[in-house]
Amino acid sequence: MTTVTIRIPMPLRSYAGNAAEVRVEATTVGEALRQLCAAHGGVTPRILSPQGELREFVNVFVGDRNIRSLGGLATRLAEGDVLVIVPAVAGGEYESEGRPSRTA
Repeated sequence: MTTVTIRIPMPLRSYAGNAAEVRVEATTVGEALRQLCAAHGGVTPRILSPQGELREFVNVFVGDRNIRSLGGLATRLAEGDVLVIVPAVAGGEYESEGRPSRTA
């Protein structure tokens, strides 16, 4: 097996024992994420759908490449690879008083 590091973003750390990084043994991104989820079940519904697919608004990078442009969850990993989970951040435009602005 290949040892890889998964970097956990701040919003998910409370579901991963407050760890910033987790090391797992896996040969694909899917295996790595399943290892993470097996060890820290609270992460699972936040990154994977009930069907085991990557949620639409979660991106995973191997190095600087988004797995969606590679082989998805089947993307092969090499020894020492670093996976970075990047959940989407929603936002909007706000007026100076801190209330949502209304645009037509």
